Amino acid sequence: MATGNLSNATSSTHCSVHHLLREYLSSAQLLEIVYWDDAGQVQIVHDNIRDLFNRAGREFVLIGRGQLLRLDHIVMLDGLEISGGIG
Repeated sequence: MATGNLSNATSSTHCSVHHLLREYLSSAQLLEIVYWDDAGQVQIVHDNIRDLFNRAGREFVLIGRGQLLRLDHIVMLDGLEISGGIG
């Protein structure tokens, strides 16, 4: 039963993150994105979101400068922590 609650909480968090990302996408608002790069380093960029999509079973965010970020590598959006099993 606890597993079901954890699954529901994770699903709810996942949906909340997607809703937030869609809001940023539709508004073209500049935001701060904190993420882990491929070398394991924390990166901070200020940009807008151009697209959200899935590729090869992974979720990605395309930011204004043309860079693809894996959703499960994003730690924070505008100071809101979103990591924790997303993606």
